[in-house]
Amino acid sequence: MNKCAVLHIPLSEYAYAEDEHTIRLRLRAEKYDLKKCCVFYGDRVAPENPIPVKKIEMHLTARDELFDYYEAVIKDQYTRVCYYFVLNDGKESLFYYGRGLRREISSNRTEFFQFPYIRREDIIKTPDWAQNAVMYQIFPDSFADRKRNLSKCAKEINLGEEGASKSQRGGTLKGVEENLDYLEELGINCIYFNPIFKAASYHKYDTIDYFQVDPCFGSNEDLKRLVKRCHQKDIKVILDGVFNHCGAGFMAFQDVLKNGKKSEYYDWFYELPEEVLLKDPPEYAAFAYVKEMPKLNTGNPKAAAYFAGVGQFWIREADIDGWRLDVANEVNHDFWRMFRRQVHAIKPDAFLIGEIWEDAQCWLMGDQFDSTMNYPFSYICRDFFADRKIGIGEFDQQIHRMLMRYPACLDRVQMNFLDTHDVPRFLSYCKGDKKRLELAMFFMLMMVGLPSVFYGDEVYIEGETEILYRKAMPWKDGKSILYEKMRKWICLRRNNEALRKGEFITRYINEETEVYFFERKYKESRILIGINHGMQKTEVSLDSFSGSSLTDLCTGEKIREKILFDALEGKVFQL
Repeated sequence: MNKCAVLHIPLSEYAYAEDEHTIRLRLRAEKYDLKKCCVFYGDRVAPENPIPVKKIEMHLTARDELFDYYEAVIKDQYTRVCYYFVLNDGKESLFYYGRGLRREISSNRTEFFQFPYIRREDIIKTPDWAQNAVMYQIFPDSFADRKRNLSKCAKEINLGEEGASKSQRGGTLKGVEENLDYLEELGINCIYFNPIFKAASYHKYDTIDYFQVDPCFGSNEDLKRLVKRCHQKDIKVILDGVFNHCGAGFMAFQDVLKNGKKSEYYDWFYELPEEVLLKDPPEYAAFAYVKEMPKLNTGNPKAAAYFAGVGQFWIREADIDGWRLDVANEVNHDFWRMFRRQVHAIKPDAFLIGEIWEDAQCWLMGDQFDSTMNYPFSYICRDFFADRKIGIGEFDQQIHRMLMRYPACLDRVQMNFLDTHDVPRFLSYCKGDKKRLELAMFFMLMMVGLPSVFYGDEVYIEGETEILYRKAMPWKDGKSILYEKMRKWICLRRNNEALRKGEFITRYINEETEVYFFERKYKESRILIGINHGMQKTEVSLDSFSGSSLTDLCTGEKIREKILFDALEGKVFQL
């Protein structure tokens, strides 16, 4: 047995409560090493000694390039649990508990792994609506100014002492409102807007006034009306919150520029010299060394209260449903905890997404964010579908590794995407091959997580540079083949709980034909998804799935002998 590979971490993604009487346990071991893995658990305050224990056999739930991951679910009346594992590799059997791997088990229960108490306050909860969402990300300047139209005309509005507000392509909130039917028909039930508050740049990440909609986009009343119209169509609305930095025109920074260290707002900024000058390169902390974006000090109580108040204000004022939080990994954790408490005091099911590009365990403990932008998902899809530099086996391994990072409830609401406003369009990664984009989109809409579509991907927008991947929505081109396909796939997702909430199970891998099947299972519902990643037509015998008949959920066809695939095609079946 490879003892170095064995891992369990109490009170982490390896041991967490799903409700007040359910604990999910995970254990990691070397790939293919164990023949059997069991967990024994008992009441950690039982009056008997030694304590009575119950046995659960763990099942293999994931396998990546190095490790196997086993799971077991303890569902009992106990609120205080201690437990240990018994591992068998066919040659030896070892106990695994607090003191490590041993040939004998201690009679002292305090040496076992502990789940001290299932406190209801500590159970990770995410909004119920989020796991049912299909998101559409809108870059406001580039989307629409009226029904099926964008002027593409730049404009500049004088803001007086605050400077000027600029846009490049003329998008407005009214334009979004007039095109809600387009999103509704596609099946979208959640919109995430890039920043809409008063700012100097066209992208609006340099906020001047956190309490006013940018005049290039409209007014506060326009936002209220838009959110109300969205809610009438059962569409949730998430705004972009920029609290790591502000714009140079923000009132607090303007006061610092005038008064230096004497300013009452001096400590609202993270690191300033005594004399503050707006010049390149900045002599103060800023976002990515951009002088127009000085870094805020959310460790200052007054600054923290101000920006948490912004989070509350727009829920009260416009009834928004959540926040996507910019550069979240450069802001102090205590601020995010405060922000969450304040926002949930107004709307308990508000959804909070952190912009974190890497693995984000420490932000996802139930006290800060519900979700993060799942860049690892986009990297895996880019390598597999677009660049085609990893095979099916490696793709499957990386997906399993990704799913083992967090508790399952968080996996279900991770913001999955192929591209965003910060990276090249996925179709450009695909070198313009629309079939690769379509297959990647199909996978995302069948996959664990909250799928997010960047505006225009459904009509094949390309672009490798910022000016191009944020280009104008091509309304004149009309709806595309992909739009129609996505409409069907999104409908399937919204009508099948297994596709929204189900676990992920690999069912079939054929490296030679490049065919891949996985199952989504939720309670009694089972959906089988097949992907032909190859460039040729192929077929798969139903003998690979115990000979059971399948129903194609897109066509209604009964499949009894073999599944036929075109090149780069995905199919969905009811098991």
